[in-house]
Order: sequence, then C-alpha cells, then structure tokens
Amino acid sequence: MIVKAQQTSNPRTYVDRILEHWQENEDAEALVQGAQRLTRGEARRRLFGLGHALRRQGLRPGDGVGLFLANRVDSVLVQLAVHLIGCRVVFLPPEPGPGELAALVEQSRARAVVTDPLFAERAADAAGRSVHAPVLLSLGPCAQPCTDLLVEAAECPTERPEGVPAPAADEAVTVLYTGGTLGRPKLAAHSHRLYDALVGRMDDGEDGSGSSFFPSMVADTDRVLAATLLTHGSGHLTSIQALVTGSALVVLPEFDAGEAVRVLREERITTTMFVPPMMYAVLDHPEAAPGSFPALRRVVVGGAATSPSRLQQAVEVFGPVLGQGYGQSEALGIAAFGVDDLASEGARRPELWRSCGRAICDVEIEIRAEDSTEALAVRQVGEVCVRGETVMLGYYEDPERTVQAMQDGWLRTGDMGYLDAEGYLYLVDRAKDIIVTGSTSDNVYSRVLEDFLLTLPGVRNAAALGVPDEEFGEAVQIFLATAEDAEVDPEEVGAAVTAELGDLYTPRKTVLLDTLPTTKVGKVDKKALRAAWVNAA
Repeated sequence: MIVKAQQTSNPRTYVDRILEHWQENEDAEALVQGAQRLTRGEARRRLFGLGHALRRQGLRPGDGVGLFLANRVDSVLVQLAVHLIGCRVVFLPPEPGPGELAALVEQSRARAVVTDPLFAERAADAAGRSVHAPVLLSLGPCAQPCTDLLVEAAECPTERPEGVPAPAADEAVTVLYTGGTLGRPKLAAHSHRLYDALVGRMDDGEDGSGSSFFPSMVADTDRVLAATLLTHGSGHLTSIQALVTGSALVVLPEFDAGEAVRVLREERITTTMFVPPMMYAVLDHPEAAPGSFPALRRVVVGGAATSPSRLQQAVEVFGPVLGQGYGQSEALGIAAFGVDDLASEGARRPELWRSCGRAICDVEIEIRAEDSTEALAVRQVGEVCVRGETVMLGYYEDPERTVQAMQDGWLRTGDMGYLDAEGYLYLVDRAKDIIVTGSTSDNVYSRVLEDFLLTLPGVRNAAALGVPDEEFGEAVQIFLATAEDAEVDPEEVGAAVTAELGDLYTPRKTVLLDTLPTTKVGKVDKKALRAAWVNAA
C-alpha cells in the first residue's frame, strides 16, 4: 500500500514552472487543437477555474481523480488542475473492457471521474460499480446525468486556488494503468520525484543529449505535437515536457497519418513523439518525402520496439532529427538516444540502430538473470533492471505485486536485453513474448525476427507469435502487413528468415494482412492476433 502524508512547505512544482511561462507574454499561443487556440493568459485563467470547479465537488488534497479523456486541449488543462489542487491523477485509458475499467476505478480509490463526453456511458458504468461512489464529471455536455465541469469552471474565480500542501516524498501523485489480470489491474504509482527531475533538468539547461532526463526544448520557439494518447505515459510526458519549457502544445485529437502530415506542416511543428506504428504510417504516406517537414528539429520514437530499417528510413524522410526513447509505465524514462547521436553514431557503428540508447541521467541499468540480483556480463541476455528517479513507488494498493517487481529499489522491467561495453542497451524481447521452441527448447526473440521481417520488400509491419505445437510446445507464426499491390510469397519469406536467422526462427505459418491490429496506444495488438489465430484454427 502507498502511504499518503502531507507537508506544510511548498517547494516549486512543475505546475509552478508552467504558470511562470504563462504569466509572461500572455498573448503567445499556449494550447492548440484544430480551430481552438488558447493564449497563455486564457490557458492560465481556464486552469484556475477548473481547479476551483474540482474543489466545489468536495475534492481535497490527496484525493484520487480518474481521468477518462480523449486528446483535447481541456484534457491537458484538467490534468494540470488536478495536480494544482493537490489531488492524485489516475489515468483511465480507453482500452480496458467494462469490468477491467470498473476494477481500475475501484482499486485507484478515485473520488471523482472526469470523462470526455465520448466515453460518458462507459465512465458512468465504471463509477456506478465502485463502492467508493465517485462523482461523475464531464468535459462538456453529455447524455449521462453529471456535472459539466467546463460550465462549472466558467463560473469560478480565475485566481489560483490557495492552501494546497506540498506532496510528501512517498505520496502517489500520478497513477498509470499498466495491464494486470482480469479484475485485478496493475497501477504504477509515481511520486513528485518524476516531475522534480524533469523540472530540474530544464533548470540545469540540459541540451537534449541521450544522457539527459528528457530531451529539452527552447522556450517560446518550439511547437510540440502530442500525437499519442494523453492518458498514457508517452502523451503525458510529451505534453508536460512542452509546457514546462514554455513551448506551444498542439494536440492531435485522433491519429491519422494524413492528418498528422497536415498538422506537422501547417502548424510548423518542431518536436513530436510517435510510437512505431504511427511513425511507419507517416513514412508510408505519399506526401511524406525528404524535405517535406522543414520545421522539424526533433522526432522521438518509443513505446515499443522499432525496426532499424524503419529508423534509417525516418532519418531519410525527416532528416537527422530522430531520437529514440525507452521506458514503461513503471519507469517513465530509462534509456535514450539523442537526436544528434543516432544518425552519426549509427553511421560509425551500424549495430547501434538496434539499440535504444544509454541510461538517461540519474538512472542505472543492470542486466540480471532470472531470480538473481547479480549483474550479468557485457552482451549476456537477461532481464533489464533499473533504478532511479523515474522508477515508480510501486503498484498502487498492491503490495504483493510491488514486492515481486521491486527489489531494493531496483525495478525488474520484464524486458529482455543486454548491454554492450559502451553502455548501449539492446532489447531483444518482452520476457512474456519469448517463443520457446525447437528440439532443445531454445529462445526465439520476436524482436529480432520482426526487425528482420521489416527489411523484406513489400512488408510494412510485422509481428511474431508463439502458437501451441504438440512436438515443441510452441512454434513460430508470423503476421505481415503488406504494401498495396505488393506480391509477398510466404514461402519466400520463410526461406529468407531461415537463411538469415537459422532454422529455429523458421515460421511454421505466415499470415498476410492489409494491416495489423493495434491497441489504443498504437502498438501492435498481439492479443488480437492471437485471438484471431485461435478462432481460425
């Protein structure tokens, strides 16, 4: 269980940092979503109104507030407002089913649930199942009986709410959903250390190198596009990173490659972050060509394994502006490749295209064997373990699973990888995605296989699964999304895999699809692929 405490001192928070920018040059653009464009002054006043409106619902410092939100400007502001009044942000992502969503609301002890009108019916169902009976609030009119928080905020004072105590060192201020078992979600709880480290790096003037916390930006000149979900770690950190540096934040309501290309151009976006399938879709768009995005200075890719060949293609299209990050809900920032490093270092050492960089500042990485606390030697594959400011406090209200994941401050990530002599980290698989097959029960690393498949002509995306096999326990099956009009022969694909990676990696079956299913976060949905295989078998 995460213990909650309060302090009386009020050190500078990341919200203070944002407000310092918003109090200067009030007519400068702060938040953009389509035709909705808020200046810094307008954003500050709306933020304060939302803070007072939340307080009118009886919320007090330390209370949990579930945010079931779409990508909207007001979604950014209400998340800031929750922290502004000292409450705990509980991100409710759109992918869980009704039972899992209800369990998430219940376990997080949310006192209120703020919903986008699009999700109002699902939010009302989840809140109604909770014994804590959270109040339901909406960001705009909706069909459910609830308070419209935007109407309420418009009637509230536009001065900053007072009397907010500083959070304690061991207090959870942000909680993110990170899977779990049915009806028993895992909620990664983070303290203010995460945001303190981010603000500290900005104050120290970090230059965006791979060793810094997050790549920094130049205040007042950058325009940052939030393309991933704001209720996930990637979208949350993209938005916070923009705002604490004084940059204008442009929100993409729903990802579409054509719309992303248009917004990148018309809004003169200088910085953005994509998960791999999003980046692949943009690269495949007919209007994405070298020189098409002259304003771009930084494109960060992360959230899932990225194909080296696609990274090289991205450098050709976007220019030498590509960075790469590795993290997870339990550790929002582990390793990174700075934008000045990937292309130049990759030219010197081609194997670095398969790396996700080196440990960011204030984070340590060790590779350990299963059930061991001893670090493995260079280039030995084991579980990636990390320690540092970005690591969670633990799983909220779940001491048993916290003990399993955390050992003496080290997080066992569940990712398999190795370090080279220079400290570059290479991921080879999720521990649960390793395919154990062959007469000697050897490991097939799906990341290695998928990276190779993406180098084949006509293949736009790829996924590898282990499927039941009577002889070997598991067999390799691959799913390929092929380009339009491409002629991909499954037998030739299998022969190419065998020739490059060996017999162990030879797929038992190859399935050709127009597209691969993706989760709401934009990652390939292997659960959906597995379910489709079961239904077809």
